[in-house]
Amino acid sequence: MKVEHQNLAEAFSEFKVDKNINRPTMQKILEEVLSNLLKRKFNIEDDEAIKKSFNIIINVDKGDFEIWHNREVVADEDFKDALSQISLSDAQKIDEDFEIGEDVTDKISIEDFGRREVLSIRQNLISRIMDLEKNNIYEKYKDQIGEIVTGEVYNVWKKEILVLDDERNDLYLPKSEQIPSDRFRKGDTVRGVVARVEMKNGTPLVIISRTSPYFLERLFEFEVPEIFDGLITIKKIVRIPGEKAKVAVESYDDRIDPVGACVGMKGSRIHGIVRELKNENIDVINYSSNPQLYIQRALSPAKITSINIDEAKKRAEVFMQPDQVSLAIGKGGANIKLAIQLTGYDIEVYRDNVEQEEDVDLEEFTDEIDEWVIKEFQKVGCDTAKSVLRLSKEELLKRTDLEEETIDDVLRILKEEFED
Repeated sequence: MKVEHQNLAEAFSEFKVDKNINRPTMQKILEEVLSNLLKRKFNIEDDEAIKKSFNIIINVDKGDFEIWHNREVVADEDFKDALSQISLSDAQKIDEDFEIGEDVTDKISIEDFGRREVLSIRQNLISRIMDLEKNNIYEKYKDQIGEIVTGEVYNVWKKEILVLDDERNDLYLPKSEQIPSDRFRKGDTVRGVVARVEMKNGTPLVIISRTSPYFLERLFEFEVPEIFDGLITIKKIVRIPGEKAKVAVESYDDRIDPVGACVGMKGSRIHGIVRELKNENIDVINYSSNPQLYIQRALSPAKITSINIDEAKKRAEVFMQPDQVSLAIGKGGANIKLAIQLTGYDIEVYRDNVEQEEDVDLEEFTDEIDEWVIKEFQKVGCDTAKSVLRLSKEELLKRTDLEEETIDDVLRILKEEFED
């Protein structure tokens, strides 16, 4: 049984080191485990009786422990309680000088409990340590929601990625929280923000995200000292992860240009953020409490002519030159979608009534152009013939998902319409 005692001490030491549990906590856990074992052996429930009859000495540094049993010597015929008494004959086997009424303190060997009890101690210890570790992980990350964490990719699955932090704790990066162009392999370093923490079947589940606006906000704090120091405030961030983002910033110090500070000299500050976000296009704009000015900035890079705002309905009608409409809407409607989210206004874009009588709606060409092709042009703000013709073929290829041959056919059809 000597080996069992050694294994138990080694397990104790192993948990103390590997689980990074502090000395008082480890000592308390082992004391409770050993006390429960003594309760079962002597068939008692009273904690005070255990404390009175036993001294449990824990050596946290060495990963070892001792149990000492305190009993009173009584005459053999008066012996009734093995917990608090020892018969004179048994006491004199320890030391022949013992007499009735004296106190005996002798060491209990762990081997005295038997193999099954020793295994029980080890299993109980493992269970208690694991429960404590799980609770520590939960408490640690619950306080870090919205903060950036860095870890190493340990396993890549179809629906999620397992990431290990610097203490080898499990973090999960679901596919839904990854930027669409993210590609990770085992051993890669990955960054994200703690999105949520929950207990699932007694196990902490830490979910990290790379698509959250908080991730972009934390990246700006790292790259822009003025934001970290509170000189510049991020008022709001909206994102289409991996594609486009808009960030509204404000400075209360007139000497600081918030947009310039965020972008940096020749884009030096924002470049690292864009690279981390897989070339996500980031528009940084000055926040304004003036809704007209704020909407105008939110629709950047498009230039507007005029705005009509209905405050009650939180609606804005924006008018602009025909060649600016597609810029305001953006590829796939991304620019106007983010502008709506950023400002909180339902924005509708209209062309100024220029050459309206000479233009032709694209839907008039459904007998020559497929409807799905027309819809592709409408997505980028081109819903009339001349709005398409004003853009070069290269620009149309860049803004739409159409093939060159298709665009050539459309341009030919539209040009023939006006030549006729």
